Amino acid sequence: MNKLKDKHVALVSITPWFVVLQLGEQIKYFLSQGMDVTVITSAGEELHRLEQHERLHVIILNMYRKPKPWQDLKAIKSLWFLFRDEQFDIVHSFQPKAGLLCAIAGKLAGVRCRFHTFTGQAWLSQHGLMRLVMRSSDRWIVRLMTHCYADSATQREFLIAEHIASEHRLSVMGSGSVGGVNLNRFRPDRWGQQAKLDILDSLEVRRDSKIVTFIGRITKDKGVDELLLAFSRLPQSKQKVDLLLVGPMDGDQGYEERVREMKHVHWLGYQSEPEKFLAVSHVFCMPSYREGFGTVVIEAAAMSIPCVGTDIPGLRDAVENQQSGVLVPVKNVDALYKALENFITDDAMRIKMGEYARARAERLFSSELVSEHFIDEYHRWMAH
Repeated sequence: MNKLKDKHVALVSITPWFVVLQLGEQIKYFLSQGMDVTVITSAGEELHRLEQHERLHVIILNMYRKPKPWQDLKAIKSLWFLFRDEQFDIVHSFQPKAGLLCAIAGKLAGVRCRFHTFTGQAWLSQHGLMRLVMRSSDRWIVRLMTHCYADSATQREFLIAEHIASEHRLSVMGSGSVGGVNLNRFRPDRWGQQAKLDILDSLEVRRDSKIVTFIGRITKDKGVDELLLAFSRLPQSKQKVDLLLVGPMDGDQGYEERVREMKHVHWLGYQSEPEKFLAVSHVFCMPSYREGFGTVVIEAAAMSIPCVGTDIPGLRDAVENQQSGVLVPVKNVDALYKALENFITDDAMRIKMGEYARARAERLFSSELVSEHFIDEYHRWMAH
């Protein structure tokens, strides 16, 4: 039985890459259930990767991550009219600015089921007035939405402890995650040995090297400084090691020049098929200062690759410490180096944790299961 057949949901995000990478599987599942889906986001070439479907509509609306009062007011007005005219059954926003704009516009338009999912707190890296404003924005999102979600249990605990939301106004769907992981796409047996060698050769990576991989924005907040320092300390005489950095450089922070000067470090930029590089990887590393759930971590897990991550909200849910990977203190180069060295030198431990990581991803984070949690929540609220 399709609980929400013919219901119309609007999914709103500031950035199109979030729609494609985080919500893509969820959109497919909603469509398979006979729902009408409207995506509202800013312009971006990534959107062509969404599959064409008669029930899927994409509306381009200029929205900005940073505060732009005049443009923000125009966006609220546009969303208000759109929500009023389209009569969506459900509006669900992701990312902080989209949440605030939708909270105001949805309330004005009288949308009954208004939801927001918190996927990380940008204000953690801010100070002074900007931090105060961004925290206040998150509180208003909670007040104006019908209900809010955190994409992990530890993030929910953090938001409650920070008095952003009360316990009854914030929950987690299932075991966390926004879109889960496509277990058929991220499957280690998709690549044979020759295919893996071909990938290594195309990257000019040594065939007998152990591969450490990072996927994400190349920026300070992702712990890239600590990763580069820890990697530089790994003794190449004991075991050849290469580092793959997969993702765009975030502004001019000097990383491109640093990476160019380091041996055995390969910056690949944004890649639409990260699973290819995970297929040749031995360890995934996510030394972030702040994170939501960490979707790339469970994508690596689905590829039977253990993770070295930081002990922060979000990653504590994506990584089961000492089982599917190892968590280390934030900004601790020594601990990060030691964890990477252990995985590089201890094949038995690495393989055991990788197998556990895959089984855990299958049990808790398949895209179908995560999407079904969304369906159940929508149905529950609409039945109120």
